Amino acid sequence: MSFSILGTGRAVPEYVVSNDKLSTMVETNDEWIRTRTGIHNRRIITTETMTDLCVTAANQALDDAGITAKDLDLIICATMKGMYITPSEACVIQKEIGATCPAFDLNAACSGFIYSLDVADGFFARGKIKHALVIAFDNLSNMTDWTDRSTCVLFGDGGGAVVLGEGDGLKSIHLTANGNTDVLYAPRGELTSPFDTHKGEKPVLHMVGQEVYKFAVTNMVRGIRKVVKAAGLEQKEITHMIPHQANIRIIDAAAAKLDIPRENYVVNVGEYGNTSAGSIPIALDEMNKQGKLKKGDYIAMCAFGAGLTTGSCVIQWDK
Repeated sequence: MSFSILGTGRAVPEYVVSNDKLSTMVETNDEWIRTRTGIHNRRIITTETMTDLCVTAANQALDDAGITAKDLDLIICATMKGMYITPSEACVIQKEIGATCPAFDLNAACSGFIYSLDVADGFFARGKIKHALVIAFDNLSNMTDWTDRSTCVLFGDGGGAVVLGEGDGLKSIHLTANGNTDVLYAPRGELTSPFDTHKGEKPVLHMVGQEVYKFAVTNMVRGIRKVVKAAGLEQKEITHMIPHQANIRIIDAAAAKLDIPRENYVVNVGEYGNTSAGSIPIALDEMNKQGKLKKGDYIAMCAFGAGLTTGSCVIQWDK
């Protein structure tokens, strides 16, 4: 007995930043961005807060699952940076939705959603919980150097949530980590101690794009092959493939090496950009709300990100 997904939700900011808007801020243009990334627009937090959006996604998932916050036994928020250093964003969400269960954050960068599913699976396996809420949300606009065209065109804000309940929906899951602080990282920021001799750095994302690309393609292919086989399936049996929405070139390159039909890939990077841990649950909720998920469907998911981390899984939709 593990878990099944009982409900989904998502939330993104209202403000849309188009490629044309970015071209007034840095030396770039719509064609340059589209051809290299597949991104047209991204959503950026302005008047909302990260917590506002997390709560919206959480409440949508609870409503979809047909339970209340009081029924939750666990809340995990996958994020790189919440509203506070402490308390955790999960605790802030717990307060806002009226839950009373344990709550904590998990940071595995873009792989955070799948890492959180694996952690939740452990709680279900030990019989500790009956319902869990997993929220994955990153406010990357506040970690982006908006003068660096190589990174500022890529990222957006947003995320999603799922409610998990006891069941047999999780068929396989696999996580990896390869410690690397060179190709994708963000420093913690200013140092306040008068005794610390290190120089604080601006807490913005730094990325060596070509290295991230190679890592992503190789490990998406490797991860999906592994979890599909572990689930006792053939790749052609995967009904929906939801990859991390980082860059259309990464998705296309990996898809060319896998046997999952290309029409089964879920791609929305064009409208949201890279929302880090939030990208897979946003796509999952869109599919759910559009009625594209049917009982018995096999859904493969794969993410990769700073760490360097990866997470892959196969879930059978039984809602």
